[in-house]
Amino acid sequence: MSLFYIKITQKNTPHVWSFRVGVNRIVTVIQQYLAMTNTMLKPFSSAIVLILCALLIVSGCANMPDPADREAVADYMQVNDPLEPTNRNVFSINQGIDKGLLKPAAEFYRDMVPATARLGISNALNNLRTPVILLNNLLQGDLDRSVATLARFLVNSTVGMLGIADVAAELGVPPHSEDFGQTLAVWGIPSGPYLMLPFFGPSNPRDTVGLVVDVLTDPLNMWMSNTDRTELALSRAGVNVISQRELNLELLNEVEKSSLDFYAAIRSLYRQRRAHEISNGVVLDQADVDENIDFPKVSDIDG
Repeated sequence: MSLFYIKITQKNTPHVWSFRVGVNRIVTVIQQYLAMTNTMLKPFSSAIVLILCALLIVSGCANMPDPADREAVADYMQVNDPLEPTNRNVFSINQGIDKGLLKPAAEFYRDMVPATARLGISNALNNLRTPVILLNNLLQGDLDRSVATLARFLVNSTVGMLGIADVAAELGVPPHSEDFGQTLAVWGIPSGPYLMLPFFGPSNPRDTVGLVVDVLTDPLNMWMSNTDRTELALSRAGVNVISQRELNLELLNEVEKSSLDFYAAIRSLYRQRRAHEISNGVVLDQADVDENIDFPKVSDIDG
């Protein structure tokens, strides 16, 4: 069932749509699309993985500049994108998926669900990630943030109605995000070259490993997997993707309109965002944003 052929029957004014009906339609559409995609791709999943690996191995890399041109070599090393031709091809495919499906779905979601309800959904989804955030706080040895994460979860899961309301933030305990990619950075693991992953977008080897570990260590994912609740897992993933895309509608539109090279702009934004997350918001020098240079450990940063 395609998002583009859904007809919404409204009576007189948009406000007659209840929140429950709007959300149920969004979830139903996402479930049907993801279930269809999963059914279609499942028999070919192993082949797809092998093909992607082969593409990365045999694809042409960005040409290394003449070693005599030190400035060009320095620029090449700072960009740290040896698979740029392949990355750009994957980026084009991702853009096609975004423009054909994700962006229209995000706009549909914004039109059908009130802003207050969208905020509640985003808060609840973030609350579900708390166990992963807490685990990585502990692995990084950050006891202050561990306590804050646990406190936020207890408050928001109870007084905040399962995280729909971010009561903890109103009490002075703001949200923060941690993942295993950040943990590896704190442990001193280098990021490796820039990667553009199919469907998942900007990454690097360190963050790719982190993504896999976060999925496997998420208690909710474990429970859904062990109890054969695939549809619930697909619903959670789909709603999260649409919610995140909706939050970034204006930002990505502006970046695409204002940049001469959208691919390079996304690469730069991704690295700046990751540097900000890894340093817990501490402003770093440009050298620290460079993916070739190891990020400082959180414990080594003052402030």
